[in-house]
Amino acid sequence: MGMRRRSRRRGMIVGAAVGHHMAMKNQEGQQAEAYEEPAPAAYAPPPADPADQIEHLAQLHTSGALTDEEFATAKAKILGI
Repeated sequence: MGMRRRSRRRGMIVGAAVGHHMAMKNQEGQQAEAYEEPAPAAYAPPPADPADQIEHLAQLHTSGALTDEEFATAKAKILGI
């Protein structure tokens, strides 16, 4: 009977130690998350210059990729007309 009691006691002690270790580890992880700096904002390229966009459209129009109507429509869209 004494052997069983010792085994149970050891099991309880080991279980408590493991439980305590896991709780401390979890608590440290939560504290580390609280102190983490926020991720930097994603890089956003500056808005395109309307003059550059119209120049690009003009090159496409000159090369024949855009018709007169498509060029006029795209240019009006860029200028907000």
